[in-house]
Amino acid sequence: MAFKLKYETGIAATIQFISLTLLNFISGASTTVSECTKGNGSCMGNVVLSILYFLVITVWFGALWLAGFAAQDRRSKRIAQALILAEGMVFLVGLYDFSKHKSSLISSIISVVEIISSVWIAWLALRLILARGGRVRPHHIVRSRHSKIQS
Repeated sequence: MAFKLKYETGIAATIQFISLTLLNFISGASTTVSECTKGNGSCMGNVVLSILYFLVITVWFGALWLAGFAAQDRRSKRIAQALILAEGMVFLVGLYDFSKHKSSLISSIISVVEIISSVWIAWLALRLILARGGRVRPHHIVRSRHSKIQS
């Protein structure tokens, strides 16, 4: 169902929001637990930084979620363009993180999900722009009746 979406940027942004928020929570929790069990003196500092990072990530993807629904409901060209720009930033961050953090499996998974979901949502937003406020329809080649009779 999810990959058959034609213009539902809101639903795609919801999938992105839930999956990346959950993955970042798991990543932050595992990093915090591993740092605190090592016995380093920076356990509380790591907990505070993990919470702040999680809040920033959640607010960012929450804003993208709202922009996705706004672009879908209003079929606004400007909102869709802003969504494409924001998803482009998510794509670049995911690409950078994927090339930088190859040692951690969860970080690699987060990066791949960021890259795939940002391309997917940007594609849906582009389809909204190309529809110019109308319905997004698949393009089928319609053969004329004359060519069917000759075949």
